[in-house]
Amino acid sequence: MSDEPDESTPPESWHDPKRYLWLWGLLAPTGLFTIGLPLVWVLYAVGRPGLVHIVFWLGPIVLYLVVPIADRFVGPDGSNPPEEVVAALENDKYYRYLTYLYLPCQYATLITAGYLMTADNPHLPVIDGGLDTVDKIGLAVTLGVIGGLGINTAHELGHKKVGLERRLSRIALAQSGYGHFYIEHNRGHHVRVATPDDPASARFGEGFWAFLPRSVGGGVRSAWALERTRLQRLGCGPWNRRNDILTAWLLTVVLFSALVLAFGPELLPYLLLQAVVGFSLLEAVNYMEHYGLARQRTPGGRYERPAPTHSWNSDHLVTNIFMYHLQRHSDHHAFPTRRYQALRTWEQAPTLPAGYAGMIVLAYVPPLWRRVMDKRVLAHYDGDITRANIHPPARARVLARYGAATVEVPE
Repeated sequence: MSDEPDESTPPESWHDPKRYLWLWGLLAPTGLFTIGLPLVWVLYAVGRPGLVHIVFWLGPIVLYLVVPIADRFVGPDGSNPPEEVVAALENDKYYRYLTYLYLPCQYATLITAGYLMTADNPHLPVIDGGLDTVDKIGLAVTLGVIGGLGINTAHELGHKKVGLERRLSRIALAQSGYGHFYIEHNRGHHVRVATPDDPASARFGEGFWAFLPRSVGGGVRSAWALERTRLQRLGCGPWNRRNDILTAWLLTVVLFSALVLAFGPELLPYLLLQAVVGFSLLEAVNYMEHYGLARQRTPGGRYERPAPTHSWNSDHLVTNIFMYHLQRHSDHHAFPTRRYQALRTWEQAPTLPAGYAGMIVLAYVPPLWRRVMDKRVLAHYDGDITRANIHPPARARVLARYGAATVEVPE
């Protein structure tokens, strides 16, 4: 099988069928203005005031319910840009401007939500005396969803060589307090992916709730070690204004302090809640992207180079639009600086049975995740589970159960 994705469309007749669909990626950071607040007034006008409170939970409703259903009905994309048009496609600034626009929309929503959560009279129908606690929690979770998708936007920007985009990446990360991701992902994860040394690569037999603290803590430690090493080469210690982790975290402190000064200390718990929701959403994506996949050792003792077989892919169109082709993960690891609009799907890469949005729901319930995914990992390695990246505490159980297993995954 070829190591390149299928590109059968003649370049002279090719055009990006998703060019204007990418505008939907801005729905998340603008949804409060374009859907949420207008819907409050509509529900009030049609005599359904009790439904107004659902509006503040639109973030998780859309992410965990609407998008998976849409993925199911719309299905996979399957189209790739021909190699001959990739350079021109990447140089089309329309696509990068869409990612730039995410940030002002993201922060306009954050500021507006801060006002709504703290105002005694937010000037909304049926909301007398301010939002109740459940509404505020829902709005904070919705902000977390927006912030989590903002981390994905930061991921797209942070891989680029343009200085402006790297700075914008750090700004996008500030809302979730995950500025160290810029260091760890680019210089850590992409080097150690699909090995036991990578905290962001989930292991076979490891549930999401065990992976979450390991990845969060391991990511912080890895980022700090990487940055300390870089500064040592410059003759500096880690506690230095040139430390990119400290400056990124300082940006979060400044942002949260400004919001608390503007709206009051009662906003702080909700800012912390949305940050946890945001980076946990990122870690759920990390969990599924390389679950159980392992790079093998070469005769020289080094790990083989990352290949398409070391990332789980999904080409479901709807989630791809909202996540800037992040699901085409094998191509991203092969070409980390390639812009999202030019990423391709690989037929030989292992494939998830649903889009990321639907798979996140499964990841939250480890028995369901194992039922769906463990047989796929086993089939990927032709029944030889010893080739997988196995979670050490589960190794004896895994080998006892799958050591001589043969599994066929239905189409």
